[in-house]
Amino acid sequence: MSKNIKLVHPRDQITEVISRIYKRGMTTTSGGNISIIDDNGDIWVTPSAIDKGSLRSSDIICVKKDGTIVGKHKPSSEFPFHKAIYEARPDIKSVIHAHPPALVSFSIVRQIPNTNIISQAKHICGPIGYAKYRLPGSDDLGEVIAEEFEKGYKAIIMENHGTVLGGSDLTDAFERFEALEFCARTILYGSQIGTPNYLTDDQIDQFEAQVPAERPEMESIEYTSDEVEKRLEICEIVKRSCQQGLMISSYGTVSMRWKDNDFLITPTDVNRWDIDLDDIVQIKDGKRETGKTPSRATWIHQEIYKNNPDINSIIMTQSPYLMAFGVTDSYLNVRTIPESWIFLQDIPSVKYGTHFKNNNNSEIVENCTTALIIQNDSVIITGDKLLQTFDYLEVAEFSAKSIVMGHSLGEMVPINDDQVEDLRKKFLA
Repeated sequence: MSKNIKLVHPRDQITEVISRIYKRGMTTTSGGNISIIDDNGDIWVTPSAIDKGSLRSSDIICVKKDGTIVGKHKPSSEFPFHKAIYEARPDIKSVIHAHPPALVSFSIVRQIPNTNIISQAKHICGPIGYAKYRLPGSDDLGEVIAEEFEKGYKAIIMENHGTVLGGSDLTDAFERFEALEFCARTILYGSQIGTPNYLTDDQIDQFEAQVPAERPEMESIEYTSDEVEKRLEICEIVKRSCQQGLMISSYGTVSMRWKDNDFLITPTDVNRWDIDLDDIVQIKDGKRETGKTPSRATWIHQEIYKNNPDINSIIMTQSPYLMAFGVTDSYLNVRTIPESWIFLQDIPSVKYGTHFKNNNNSEIVENCTTALIIQNDSVIITGDKLLQTFDYLEVAEFSAKSIVMGHSLGEMVPINDDQVEDLRKKFLA
């Protein structure tokens, strides 16, 4: 969870998160609403009929506990069900409602996404409820949604409407929202190229049972100027990945080699959108920076650096089109356009569980070319400079997207062997 969001006024929290949702194409100018209930029982909520693309803190409405409305606009027309959720579930402190396209797809075919598609999604989202259709803005809608929340759900599919999610704070709610929409997208894209494969509950339990990077702490820490510069690079790429939809707030690991086999890596349990220089963890001589918990994937990064001296940066993430291939048996053939093959060549895939610390790591290390897919988990991208590695990630995701989108047009016709050989001679010789 972000260490920063607790210090921010509810108005600013809501404005920031609705901006993220809008810019990521997960709601429209008029659609969606967010609220926070504070310790006084006052509810801060987005206004009705105000552009979500230019919302300011001053536009956020406060509905006092006694019903008094403070602000220059009307509260969201869906305020009744926000209020009903808070009354039904005192542990819920923030609510997000929106109409993200993939979850709306499930809503209109009246299905619930199976979060066992990705290893940590079930843990983040929890069980998913289902609310029958009722008139938007009505007390009836509030009642059916509150009934679902009373059953213990924190995420609900709203029949022919969208989704509503709650959390212990807005960061928690947003992580759940983002993870559920990611699951929906991955299932939809995977279904276009093959049949999605789901994890068992036992496999997910094994993932969650891993202790995040237990290792001794350093006795002393260096913060040289080049080390700080690398921290800044990592933070910038993480935020850019989130903005581009290549990473979600609850998952994604970025690291950079510092010197020899020492490196810097992102932490566990810090919202990726809010990551800061002080969150980055230094790993030196196998020890971690005092007081910080590095990513549970730290050991994978350590082995890659140790065995590949030419690799100086790693991005381990989930992007929806790449993961469409990661959850199906479909092969990602990047012989699409010259750039894709030159940068990526072949993208191998390894089985789920290979990334667990207690398993033999040789398969990941041996197959760690520019890009590697871990089934139902993530994609690992490696390179020299971090910006170059990020470029490889973008190229890989764009290539996967082109194949998924082109699938409805006909069979892919890849660059042939002679054309590949010409590329090899010109660019890789």
